[in-house]
Amino acid sequence: MPVKVFYTSVSGSTEIKKRQQKILDVLSSKKVEFEAIDISQDSKIKDEMREMANDAMALPPQICNGNEHCGNYEAFLEAVENEQLEAFLKLKKE
Repeated sequence: MPVKVFYTSVSGSTEIKKRQQKILDVLSSKKVEFEAIDISQDSKIKDEMREMANDAMALPPQICNGNEHCGNYEAFLEAVENEQLEAFLKLKKE
C-alpha cells in the first residue's frame, strides 16, 4: 500500500478537516489503496511528513507515495480536476 495520507485528528480548523475528508473520500471512491497516518499521535510522524514535503511548516493533509512526496490538498485537487490523479499519486508506471 504505497499511498500515504498524512492527516490530523485534532485540528481546530474546519477547513483542514474538510480537506482531509475530501482526499479520503476521493481516494476511496476511486478505489485507491491508501494508509491514513495521524500526525497528532506522534511528533516524529509530523516531522517525517514535513521532511518528505521538504517544508518545515507543511500542514496536513499531505500525500506521499512510499517516501516520495506527491503534494498537498491544492495539488491533489488540481490533479483530480485534470483527471491526472494516477500520475499525481505516482501510481502510473511511465
